[in-house]
Amino acid sequence: MMRWFRQKQLTLPDPADALPGRSTPMPVADRHLVLGNPLKPPFPEGWPSIQLGMGCFWGAERRFWALPGIWTTAVGYVAGFTPNPTYEEVCSGHTGHAEAVLVVFDPGRIALDDVLREFWEAHDPTQGMRQGNDVGTQYRSGIWCGDAQQLETVLCSRDRYAAALRAAGHPAPVTTEIALAGPFYYAEDYHQQYLAKNPGGYCGLAGTGVACPAPG
Repeated sequence: MMRWFRQKQLTLPDPADALPGRSTPMPVADRHLVLGNPLKPPFPEGWPSIQLGMGCFWGAERRFWALPGIWTTAVGYVAGFTPNPTYEEVCSGHTGHAEAVLVVFDPGRIALDDVLREFWEAHDPTQGMRQGNDVGTQYRSGIWCGDAQQLETVLCSRDRYAAALRAAGHPAPVTTEIALAGPFYYAEDYHQQYLAKNPGGYCGLAGTGVACPAPG
């Protein structure tokens, strides 16, 4: 059984073959360790949220909580089939989930395009089912949007960044999964704000070195 859980899955499972999961959500702290705001809804009315997958979610979360205008962040599992999965189940590749960061932001202080610029520039979105040395479906690049308008903005941002990569001599296509958001399953509490609790912990993020052009 332990050997099965260590296998690196490079293809998503069929929904019928996914692990069954559970009905009980993971318990997490009430408030963000760094920002002090709630980790779970309700969030301030009119403030957007977006789910971002950039490989290991520890380093990704730290990038976003440091931006001005971010109200809260949390790490969790998205775009899979198993309800309320554990970290070990996600790592098995048999839930279909990606590791992701939930980002809630004040649109009066930071624009969605600025959030997306951090996303594109902080990791390599051309690597498929991996991010650097982190290999597996849970490490895939992805953006899961709160509504259709956000989705349209994300697709335009993707196209600008893909063009910038080609112009800079990076021929690999962008493999980022982009879709409307489904359920966000909070990861175990020890994962939340992990690099604030463990400042010397692992962070595997490495960008391409190509800047994302501004819209217009």
